[in-house]
Formats: sequence, structure tokens, C-alpha cells
Amino acid sequence: MKKILLCCSAGMSTSLLVEKMKKAALERQVDVEIEAIPVVEFDRRISEADVVLIGPQVKYRWTQFKQVADAAGKPIEVIDMMAYGMMNGVKVLDQALHLIG
Repeated sequence: MKKILLCCSAGMSTSLLVEKMKKAALERQVDVEIEAIPVVEFDRRISEADVVLIGPQVKYRWTQFKQVADAAGKPIEVIDMMAYGMMNGVKVLDQALHLIG
């Protein structure tokens, strides 16, 4: 099972997106665990992730997050802003799975 972490301001704004991603994964029979976390937990939780997606609202912290993720050998990317705004769980799931490879 692969673990996808979505990181946002407080871990709350992405909860709807997480649910839509879980639904898409279930429909496609993709074995993943998806969780939203607040930015304050990023450094502590990066080691358990297979991929981390950053909410557009915390893109300003990209440089810091990228350095930590690179040091941990974890792929990281900012969630596509359009997909985030539309709460498109399928597209964001695809983004995460593409990064996992």
C-alpha cells in the first residue's frame, strides 16, 4: 500500500479532496492510504509518505518543503491549482500516482 500525504495550512482544507481521492482510488481498486496533514507536521511525517502533495495555499513554503523531501528521498509537488479548486480527486490522485511511479 502506498501512502499519499496532502499538506495544507491546518490539514482541514484538503479533507474534502482527500475523500474524493479515496473514492477515486476505491473505484479504480488502487491500494493507497491518503491523509491530510497540517504544515506543522510536515517534517515529522515525511518519512512515512511515499509522496507528498502540497496545497496551493502553502506554496510559499515550497523551497523549505522541497529541501526536506529531497533529503528524505520523497517525491513532492504542489497540487495542481485548478484540480484543487475544483476538488478533482481523480486528477489529484493521478498526480500523486504519477510521482510514485
